[in-house]
Amino acid sequence: MSKFNINLHEAIYSLSDALDLVGVDHIHHGKRVAFMAAECGKALNWSSQQTDDLFQAAILHDCGVSTTAVHAKLVQFEWEGEKEHCKLGAGILTSTPVLAHLSGIVLYHHTHWSDLKELDIPEDIKLKANCIYMADRVDVSVLRSVSNEPNILLGKEEIRQKIADKRGDWFSPELVDVFMQVSDSDAFWLSLEREHISGYVSTWVAHDLTQEIDFDDLKSIVQIFSYIVDAKSTYTNEHSEGVACLSRYLAELFTLPEANCNLIELAGLLHDIGKLRVPDEIIEKTTKLTDMEYQTMKRHSFDTYNILKQVKGFEEISRWAADHHERVDATGYPNHKGKKELSIEARIIAVADVFQALAQKRPYRKDLPPAEILSILKEQARTGHLDKEIVQMVEDFLTECWKKALLKTS
Repeated sequence: MSKFNINLHEAIYSLSDALDLVGVDHIHHGKRVAFMAAECGKALNWSSQQTDDLFQAAILHDCGVSTTAVHAKLVQFEWEGEKEHCKLGAGILTSTPVLAHLSGIVLYHHTHWSDLKELDIPEDIKLKANCIYMADRVDVSVLRSVSNEPNILLGKEEIRQKIADKRGDWFSPELVDVFMQVSDSDAFWLSLEREHISGYVSTWVAHDLTQEIDFDDLKSIVQIFSYIVDAKSTYTNEHSEGVACLSRYLAELFTLPEANCNLIELAGLLHDIGKLRVPDEIIEKTTKLTDMEYQTMKRHSFDTYNILKQVKGFEEISRWAADHHERVDATGYPNHKGKKELSIEARIIAVADVFQALAQKRPYRKDLPPAEILSILKEQARTGHLDKEIVQMVEDFLTECWKKALLKTS
């Protein structure tokens, strides 16, 4: 089985960057929550492992949020249905063996202490979940405060009082007391500014050594990204999985090495991660996009590359994923690459992406049958957009390609 050398912290950091794209106005929310939670954990003399688990759960706590509509609600101190994204996030982490131990923390990160303390779950999960909840509400209060007054220090005491008022009800008395201690200094609040928080998290990333990880474990982490992207719309459910499955199948038909087949599957899962930045109304639009909307949509492959390039070991994955809208006649985007500049893996993903999208229903059209999909692919190959050899391979194995694209087993 293939092995990959990956820094797990680095991969989680990149996932946090992807989550930031959902709320374009609230960049680094997860990182700020992780910083504040970790500072509280350290002040409580938690072990390095406990603090690391807290940090990881905190930076991923909103992994159940895909849509800009839900993300907009996160700046409210409390709202109806706020626990739904906790359940979704916990479910995603449960299916990821390397991160499954964080699922309980994410599940309860919007549960009031008065309810949480009565639950029959481990005490450390209660405290970590509640610590993240408290830090999360602090950051929400900071965001609301600086929207009126950019100097973060002017809102410091009002926010501290708001948290103190919830002591024993929303938040554990022990956690509130330690928060009041660590947040007394101006430096704590100034550290929340973008340039400082990035440095803090980068230090955390550097503390984790590159480790050898099985393909299946790495794939389960990558699937967190794909699930979040595909959950953005009911119309794109399982799109990334379908592209990944079809891309791997085509790569195997072209007898590419197993290592490349593994990488192309991961690239297929990750190719649309930049779409998290695209507003819901554009994704769900039933009529033709305006020029401005189209330009907004177009940047997603560039954003995909910027996220993935940060992970050492993802160099090829990031390029192949980012190139899925490039075309062999150099009419694609974002770099207008031609066939000579595009790897066969990138060209395969481009064909798989078009095939899978046509096989699924979209807001503006119905799902298409295999013969109609093939007709469109052949026309795009004829005009020089898609690779003719790959489209020919699709034609030779059309029924199986259609099954792979829709994840059908029979």
